[in-house]
Amino acid sequence: MNKKYYDLLGVEETASDEEIKARYEQLKKKYSEDRFLEGEAGNEAAKMLNRIDTAYNEIMTERREKGAAQSEGSSFAEVERLIRDNKIAEAQSALDAFNERAAEWHYLQSVVYYKKNWMNESKKQLEIAIQMDSSNEKYRSAYNKLREKIEYDKKKAEAPQQEAQQQAQPEYDADRQMGGGLCEQCATCCACNMLFNCCMNACCGCR
Repeated sequence: MNKKYYDLLGVEETASDEEIKARYEQLKKKYSEDRFLEGEAGNEAAKMLNRIDTAYNEIMTERREKGAAQSEGSSFAEVERLIRDNKIAEAQSALDAFNERAAEWHYLQSVVYYKKNWMNESKKQLEIAIQMDSSNEKYRSAYNKLREKIEYDKKKAEAPQQEAQQQAQPEYDADRQMGGGLCEQCATCCACNMLFNCCMNACCGCR
């Protein structure tokens, strides 16, 4: 906030909201009466009336926004504490209570999803956080680490399947692949024929 607004009202930046409002109303009453003066005095009073209106509105708007940011920061700190204490359900309830959802909200929601082992949902929330605050290194670092974990878990899950497929495949029969199986069958057949002929010859000889 530009200090000139406080100087225009004649108050310190450390003044309370009530003190600022009281000073504003005092000046407003004065210049509201003076603007009806003749000539340049009236014109100057009208200008001052506009200036103090602007100064007061700017000061109070900034103070409201600052107060909201501090309150939001305090709420985020509470969510972080609940996550550290592994009170995930309570952390989720605290996040659900937020009216406005800034980048930090999506980051913390990502952490909660991660704790629930919902990796894809966690990744989506981090992507939203990065879109809203692309310069935040914390979000980017968490996103890169999460992607690495998802890829690692995917490969780990695929490994047993590949191993099972390899075990299910028939063993490689070198003899059969090279035609050895057929020769073995031929040899067996020839041996049977030779044995049969010997038996026949023996029978004929007996006669």
